[in-house]
Amino acid sequence: MATGGGQARRLVLVGCGKMGTAMLRGWLAAGVASRCAVVEPAGMPPALGSTAEIVWSASADELAAEPRPDAVVFAVKPQIADDVVPKYRRWAGSETLFLSIIAGKTLAGLNRHLGRAAIVRTMPNTPAAIGRGITVACASPFVTMDQRQLCDRLLAAIGQSTWVEDEALMDAVTAVSGSGPAYVFLLIEALARAASPKVCPPIWPCSWPA
Repeated sequence: MATGGGQARRLVLVGCGKMGTAMLRGWLAAGVASRCAVVEPAGMPPALGSTAEIVWSASADELAAEPRPDAVVFAVKPQIADDVVPKYRRWAGSETLFLSIIAGKTLAGLNRHLGRAAIVRTMPNTPAAIGRGITVACASPFVTMDQRQLCDRLLAAIGQSTWVEDEALMDAVTAVSGSGPAYVFLLIEALARAASPKVCPPIWPCSWPA
């Protein structure tokens, strides 16, 4: 299980797309884990190099049951979550933290798949891809203080994090923090297009009155 101060010995990352890759890079850089098993059917992303600290698997069936991981991190798309999450129920219990960055999946929904487990639901945002994200987290009653500290260290890989105790607030988080940056980016792209010479040719040289 996790040692004091949120240090992990063994992690399992389920899904290694853009967000999973960002987290994995951060964990390696910060030395959060001594070993990380990554479950990704598509194999290692080209952006990641081979390292002895990472073991790649195509499915949950390839993972050894022991030793139990300190944390299992779900970084898969919502549409496949109901098929993927139940495969990790064998580790449900007080020793393993389940951290989900799956959009829209509630603690109750995850609990139905995992049973009595320490679960943290989170909502990151797109700047997490460059380590500048803001992630909001909400914990189930079985999450210990040490596991919260571990969660903080795992989320620090993609930026800053904060906690809410009322899960109903996660809906507002999804709308404002989770989706907000996308609207800002859209505005910036619109301004850039409007300022492009092809769209709006500059008036040069300017003829100022004498």
